[in-house]
Amino acid sequence: MNFKQQCVGLNDGHIMPILGYGTAQNPEVPKSKILESTKIAIDIGFRHIDSAYVYQNEKETGQAIRRKIADGVVKREDIFLTTKLWSTFHRPELVKVCLQRSLENFQLDYVDLYIIHLPMSIKPSEKTYTKNENGKILFETVDLCATWEAMEKCKDAGLVKSIGVSNFNRRLLEMILNKPGLKYKPVCNQVECHPYLNQSKLLDFCKSKDIVLVAYGALGSQRPKIWVDQNAPFLLNDPVLCAMAKKHNKSPAQIALRYQVQRGVIALAHSYEENEMKENIQVLEFQLLPEDMEVIDGLNRNFRYFPMNSQERIIFQQMRMAKPYLTQWISMPPGRPWRSVRMQD
Repeated sequence: MNFKQQCVGLNDGHIMPILGYGTAQNPEVPKSKILESTKIAIDIGFRHIDSAYVYQNEKETGQAIRRKIADGVVKREDIFLTTKLWSTFHRPELVKVCLQRSLENFQLDYVDLYIIHLPMSIKPSEKTYTKNENGKILFETVDLCATWEAMEKCKDAGLVKSIGVSNFNRRLLEMILNKPGLKYKPVCNQVECHPYLNQSKLLDFCKSKDIVLVAYGALGSQRPKIWVDQNAPFLLNDPVLCAMAKKHNKSPAQIALRYQVQRGVIALAHSYEENEMKENIQVLEFQLLPEDMEVIDGLNRNFRYFPMNSQERIIFQQMRMAKPYLTQWISMPPGRPWRSVRMQD
């Protein structure tokens, strides 16, 4: 399969495969599983690999990529590798430090895409979450425009080809886009997106600014207890998706992924099972009808599998006085989940 024909153009001239293999893992799963599953994903045909510093499996991901390069399965330029700047590295002087650590983990010279993982900044430390003696996260105020300038310098240095953001809403995107002296626009915005949360308003805005929307959680969730309410509905058991899957002789997962592809959304799919990976990649080989797309649009319920926990709510409430744009970000109409406002408005 020629993946150059299955890519989306980015606003900086590079291209991104429209289907990616996600390496975020349930904490209960050993890291060795990522090594093996990433190798299988590359063998099957995935060329877009999505990782992150905070996943703490960049070494295994890099090892899998390097192994497949050594085996002659792919060349480095065939792989589109994403990783993410973690929140303890938002200070401008630390942005390159985090990227260099990721490159050391991967044992590669560059990544194809580097994105700000979350628009919240945590006090720097060697821990993922810096906490006080009471176990509360130590948040700090960092100007994300300054963070973005440091991202631009990483691109200029050749350490990364493209730069983008994740979990940004329209207001935060506008903050970056309207920054005086902006050199590079974000090429993408990676957010939770699936038929129960189709992000239609945010998608329209991103398209208007030539920013690609990337969907994580495109198949719902692996339901790790640390993140997901165990009473949350199973997306892939939805009767509408199941009926449509039967109609097209496909699986509900294939329908959910194809829905994103036809909207021009980059879809990240994750599985440890080879048969499921093969099934996922087959979404590039069929199409849904316009009426099918309308039916799936109707499944939207603004439901999130990854809501912010109570501690982080407190953090964001404490931020209200820090920056005017953050006040806009977290303020909400009564009765609406704040996180849906944050990513959609």
